[in-house]
Amino acid sequence: FRLALIQLHVSAVKSDNLQRACGLVREASANGARLVALPECFNSPYGTQYFKEYAEKIPGESTQKLSEVAKECSIYLIGGSIPEEDGGKLYNTCTVFGPDGALLAKHRKVHLFDINVPGKIQFKESETLSPGNSFSMFDTPYCKVGLGICYDMRFAEMAQIYGQKGCQLLIYPGAFNMTTGPAHWELLQRGRAVDNQLYVAAVSPARDEKASYVAWGHSTVVNPWGEVIAKAGAEETVVYTDIDLKKLAEIRQQIPILSQKRCDLYGVEMKK
Repeated sequence: FRLALIQLHVSAVKSDNLQRACGLVREASANGARLVALPECFNSPYGTQYFKEYAEKIPGESTQKLSEVAKECSIYLIGGSIPEEDGGKLYNTCTVFGPDGALLAKHRKVHLFDINVPGKIQFKESETLSPGNSFSMFDTPYCKVGLGICYDMRFAEMAQIYGQKGCQLLIYPGAFNMTTGPAHWELLQRGRAVDNQLYVAAVSPARDEKASYVAWGHSTVVNPWGEVIAKAGAEETVVYTDIDLKKLAEIRQQIPILSQKRCDLYGVEMKK
């Protein structure tokens, strides 16, 4: 099946972001994509100073538009993420809609991005956001898909749980920056893919040098062998790739690490 990653240029105008995102989703569908993914914070600028201003309830304006375009195009749509307000708390939340427009999954970013690289970048999502507390998976006729958002990708245990639960594709809407992007964006995707012998796709906003937070871009798809099979540059674009589950099965048969794990010595478990 064909996967499309929409590397969207995000502006400060929510209505423009929604309109352009939906237009690119339609374009991806017309080009044969059955699963389409948007980037982290696709409807607003990324930054702690923006989350409260742009936050919405779910369902709300942005997710209603996603539901409508998923149904119109008869696709599975991973709605990147938006700032969500619920019960007085803010979350960084990814919604997934099916070909009938129904909500299939809602993933709240589990690991909040609180980092300090002296002289390069300091960022603290926990100043405004609350963490999610659950894994998020959904089924398609093609395969089961596991969800994470950006910083979630750094936590190998999360990906391993998804693999154990039968996911063959992991999708991470993310916005790595100009410090962490060149160093770790592709490396982490390849690591998660090889460790768990599955496909990993990470979809970023396009780079905007004028933004307060400059995203690295380079939306990428990695196969279970650890090869980069599709990759964007920094500009707004749509990345297409065909996910070959027969290749996944062959790799798992050739190097059967999943059946060779020493569960008598170690284990990773899902607690809730």
